[in-house]
Amino acid sequence: MTNITLRQLRFVDALARFRHFGQAAEACSVTQPALSMQIKALEDGLGAKLFERGARQVRLTGLGEEIAARARDILRAVGELEDVARTRRDGPGGRLRLGVIPTIAPYLLPRLIRDLGARYPGVDLQLRETQTERLIAELRDGRLDTALVALPVSEPGLTEVALFSEGFVLVRPEAEAGRPVPAPAALPDMQLLLLEEGHCFRDQALEVCGLRTGARHAGLDGSSLSTLVQMVGAGLGVTLIPEMAVGVETRGASVAVQRFETTRPARTVGMIWRSTSALAAELHDLAEVVRQSAEAMYDAARLG
Repeated sequence: MTNITLRQLRFVDALARFRHFGQAAEACSVTQPALSMQIKALEDGLGAKLFERGARQVRLTGLGEEIAARARDILRAVGELEDVARTRRDGPGGRLRLGVIPTIAPYLLPRLIRDLGARYPGVDLQLRETQTERLIAELRDGRLDTALVALPVSEPGLTEVALFSEGFVLVRPEAEAGRPVPAPAALPDMQLLLLEEGHCFRDQALEVCGLRTGARHAGLDGSSLSTLVQMVGAGLGVTLIPEMAVGVETRGASVAVQRFETTRPARTVGMIWRSTSALAAELHDLAEVVRQSAEAMYDAARLG
């Protein structure tokens, strides 16, 4: 059996994730023939197939599943070694792979990027916006250093640091601005508009209304907070959005923004990272920068 290289393991990991040679090759910044040749060389060396090549899809064999899982562990360990070296060499101003959920990214990132650049000149910031479940998977695989999410995630092996609490506001059609603010439990009777399944903010909105997380919802679903606000402006119902989104999403929309009178539905925003990360000390410092950026964002919104 020939020696297995890290390059081959990276190719196996990419192909296992994408199940498509072209997409895996693009993710690895190589040509498709180069990736295919390395995969075949590894299979020849092992004396067994790792992937079943179909006309439309690539599937892992039983051995392929095991090799891919072990490859992820090896690549994650190598990544942690690289983190140690990077931290000693570059300090906090080196590469930072940051994941952010979609209900935070458009609102906090503009200020945070500026503040990070001022605090850590020369930082190589690599951003990834996607849903919490994917961010957690990419953290575990070593493809991200940290992520900004709504807490808790309660995942073994991940450190959680709470940063700030953020209230939810009610968005209604502009014509309803003068009406009393309903209790959260009454919202489902008012055609509550939610984000589509997979967004943690959907589950948080359901909880606010006293509905079970993951419960079926008969109303209309949107792919973004912007879509929800526009649907409200068109008179299709009401929705909840986080306070940080108000200035961006309701500007120019025919909607009324109202705060709840008796209860204050809210979420906790925080950072998560692998508990074994060599960047833990730097990430704690980064968490403080994020907290300060959020405070400045809210201060600017109040003054505006």
